[in-house]
Amino acid sequence: MTSGKFTLDRRTMLQGSAAAVGGAALTASPLASAFADTFPSRNLSVMVATREGGGADRNLRAFWSVWKKYLKTDMEASFFPGAAGRVGYQKYMGIAKPDCYTLLFGNMGPETLNWVVKKPTGFKFPGDYVYFNRVDVDPSCIFVDAKRSKFKTIDDIVAEGKKRTLNVGVSRIAHPASLGVLALARHTGAKFNLIPLSGGKNTYAGVKSGEMDFGALPLSGSAKRYKAFRTTLIFDDQTYSEDLMKRLYNAPLANKHFGMKLPPLVSARAFAIKTEAVNKHPDRFKILQETAEKVFKDPDYKAAVKKAKAPWELIRYGDPKECADYAKNIMAIGEQYKDLLSGKA
Repeated sequence: MTSGKFTLDRRTMLQGSAAAVGGAALTASPLASAFADTFPSRNLSVMVATREGGGADRNLRAFWSVWKKYLKTDMEASFFPGAAGRVGYQKYMGIAKPDCYTLLFGNMGPETLNWVVKKPTGFKFPGDYVYFNRVDVDPSCIFVDAKRSKFKTIDDIVAEGKKRTLNVGVSRIAHPASLGVLALARHTGAKFNLIPLSGGKNTYAGVKSGEMDFGALPLSGSAKRYKAFRTTLIFDDQTYSEDLMKRLYNAPLANKHFGMKLPPLVSARAFAIKTEAVNKHPDRFKILQETAEKVFKDPDYKAAVKKAKAPWELIRYGDPKECADYAKNIMAIGEQYKDLLSGKA
């Protein structure tokens, strides 16, 4: 586990003359109970089910840089990589108090596919936690090292894969991008060996070092690193803006290029919370939900996303119902391809 505190504005209610007279005076004040009942009256804690420095970290920081304006509090983020996201979820469900002060941030796609491959231990999903604020929709893609790889197109990769087994760097096996690679292998007859490298940062490093023949991850990362990595295939049914497609090397869509019939294989980062916390403190949850939604309409958020060099057109708010629908759909896709994800095919 790694952790770090994002240095953000303190609650304005704790500034000025009230803060100057000291904590003891505030406690003795008739207003003390009012301060105690205000939510949030202290820092929020966010547990991230992956390592620091990847796409989830980038999205979290960009979002929080604006959400703080509405919640007016600091956030302490802790990162729990391991077991394809299981470590983070098990930790969150095990230690988070149901008071709405501790949130979970993760990638609904791979982390929900986890429960298809193997049921969670000690809690149920759906049931014991709910996603309530989706921040993006990020399709999967295949990419290679832009300078060193001999592969320039997806056809080059498939042709070589029919001659020998290619090593494929992925962040984790239970992932929409991994599913896309496995489905492509099944469809074309190419041989691909998936190697989970624990997170996007390590996956890019594996491809860059040449240890991996190619990689598969959400496309926002390769678009950001387009000078270093060439995108060769996209697992989606739509193209994007001219600028984004240029950074993606105008890579073809899997279904159109190969005559496949895959559903869009997209990741979606989102905040989650214990269902018990929602039931115990619906007023607090309402504040979290309503202030989070405001972020997407704030021009500062678009500026923060662009500063992080992430594609703004992939930023899409999702409310609790949309999150639940996404999770249901990705689990259905996982069940359809469970033999691939579990290595039985």
